[in-house]
Amino acid sequence: MDEELARRLLHLMERVEPWLPPTPVEIDWGRDIAALWQRHALGGRLVPVPPRDTLGLAALLGIERQKRALVDNTRAFLRGHPANHALLWGARGSGKSSLVRALLNDLAAEGLRLVQVDRHDLAGLPSLVEGLRRERRRFVVYCDDLSFEGHDDAYKALKSVLDGTLTGPPENVLLYATSNRRHLLPESMSDNDATRLVGDELHHGDAVEEKISLSDRFGLWLGFHPFDQAVYLETCRHWVAHLGTPADWTAEARAEAIRFATLRGARSGRVAWQFACQWVGTRRLQASP
Repeated sequence: MDEELARRLLHLMERVEPWLPPTPVEIDWGRDIAALWQRHALGGRLVPVPPRDTLGLAALLGIERQKRALVDNTRAFLRGHPANHALLWGARGSGKSSLVRALLNDLAAEGLRLVQVDRHDLAGLPSLVEGLRRERRRFVVYCDDLSFEGHDDAYKALKSVLDGTLTGPPENVLLYATSNRRHLLPESMSDNDATRLVGDELHHGDAVEEKISLSDRFGLWLGFHPFDQAVYLETCRHWVAHLGTPADWTAEARAEAIRFATLRGARSGRVAWQFACQWVGTRRLQASP
C-alpha cells in the first residue's frame, strides 16, 4: 500500500512540476537596478536584468522639453517630494522608450530602480506593487507600448493601482507607461453617439468617459511628435559621428539621410539611428579589404 501511494504521489508530482514557477533568482537592489515582472499561475516573480546599454539622456536629441519634465518629475520622486505617474504618448520611434531607458542609466546612482511589466501581465500588477511597498528603495514600474482593445479588461488592474483603491499605490512607487495612443484605448465614431450639449457645456457619453478616465490617472502627459527635417538631420549627424567619426557626416550622407527618411515615410530618432547604422556600416564594409 505504501509503495502504491508513493508511486501515485510521484506520478502526480511529475504532472504538476511543469506548472511550477522556476526557482526564484535573489534580487539585490543595491546591485540590480532593473528587473522584469513575470506572472505565473501561483502569482509572479521578479527577474533581475542588466541594463540594455549605456544610453544617456544627453544622447537623445529633439525631445528636450520631454526630457526636462520627466527628469524633474523623477528626481522629485527620488527625493521624497510629490510626483506624478507619467504617460509618454505619441509617434512611433520618437524616443519614448529610449527616454525611460536613458533615465534609468543616468539616475540609478541617485537611487532609481525600474521594474518592467508586460501588458499581458498587468493582472498581476496589484501583487507586484504590494510587494514593492515593503522595500526601502524607490521604484518606477514601467509598461512599454501600452494599449488596450475594446474588449480587454486588463486596463482595470492598471486603473485600480493608479488611483482606484482605498490605499492607492505606495509612496515609493510611480508608474510610467509609453503608448502610441493618448487615451490608451481605441476610439471610434460610435463613442460620441451619447455625447450631448447642455447649454454651453459638453457632456461626453459613458464610453468616452471610461476611456478618458484611465489616461487621466497619469498626472504627467508628455507628447512625442515626428521630427522636422532640421532636427532629424542633426540627429542623423549625431549618430553617424557616434558610430563612426565626424568625418563620416558629409554632403552625400546628408542627401542619403533625407532619401532614407522619405522611403520610410517618417522622421524620428529611430529612423535617424537606423540610417546611421546603415551608412556607417556600409562605408566600413566598402573600406575593408
